[in-house]
Amino acid sequence: MTSTETGRRPLPGSIDETMSLLEEAGYVADRALATVLHLSLKMKRPLFLEGEAGVGKTEIAKVLSKTLRRRLVRLQCYEGLDISSAVYEWNYPAQMIEIRMAEAAGGVDRDELASGIFSERFLIKRPVLQALEPDLAGAPVFLVDELDRADEAFEAFLLEVLAEAQITIPELGTIRAAEPPIVIITTNRTREIHDALKRRCLYHWIDYPDAERERKIMRTRLPGVAERLSAEVVAFVQRLRTMELFKSPGVAETLDWATALTELDQMALDPTVVSDTLGVLLKYQDDIQRIQGSEARRIVEDVRRELSQA
Repeated sequence: MTSTETGRRPLPGSIDETMSLLEEAGYVADRALATVLHLSLKMKRPLFLEGEAGVGKTEIAKVLSKTLRRRLVRLQCYEGLDISSAVYEWNYPAQMIEIRMAEAAGGVDRDELASGIFSERFLIKRPVLQALEPDLAGAPVFLVDELDRADEAFEAFLLEVLAEAQITIPELGTIRAAEPPIVIITTNRTREIHDALKRRCLYHWIDYPDAERERKIMRTRLPGVAERLSAEVVAFVQRLRTMELFKSPGVAETLDWATALTELDQMALDPTVVSDTLGVLLKYQDDIQRIQGSEARRIVEDVRRELSQA
């Protein structure tokens, strides 16, 4: 079958094609990100993305899945994540029923029974195994999201998958992907990831966008937002990121705030409305208290002065 017949879309052949692929789904990337993503796809190497929360790391995997028309397999990491939740586990109730039925039938061959109950028929596939399964549309996009939230010991489970596109199950043997999945690993850097895992990946740090790129993101994602409001929102958020806050707002919060202000029929920033809606933009009370009131008014005035002089 051809790529067209299976609905399979070929990988981008250049950095420019990679940027176009991202823009097709409304993702505004700089050339450095498009370059490392192109190399990751070309070299069939996992892409390790670090950066603050809300800068668009997870969105990369979603965009690739959408534009390449590939299945997205997401492994959301958390503290205590183990092999039974991430890779596989056996369907013990079904195995017990199989054993009871075999015993009731009589003449049980124990070796044959053991081989039967530890077969793929009783295997519950979790995200890692699902990512190794073949697909007519092509190898899936495998998103390992927020790896830093998982325990350090869990990283060892991923090494074989990242290096060889395979996993070993003691009762079954080694399961290998016919085609390596497109692997995107994200981390918010709440802890360091071991070098053994990083060495198997290409690396990129996604930073907060500058004002020009954030305005472009705003126009792309929220074309209905008034031009003046869009410019003032971006300038306000850019100013907040220079301050010592517990958590600076990411692009996701910028878009949410612009949407909220539009829902309130705002065409430009109003200091009172800014103070009342800071909970959309900032997620910690200490940060909100610091910006509310006179500080919000001062920043709005600075933003207007700055934009009027531009």
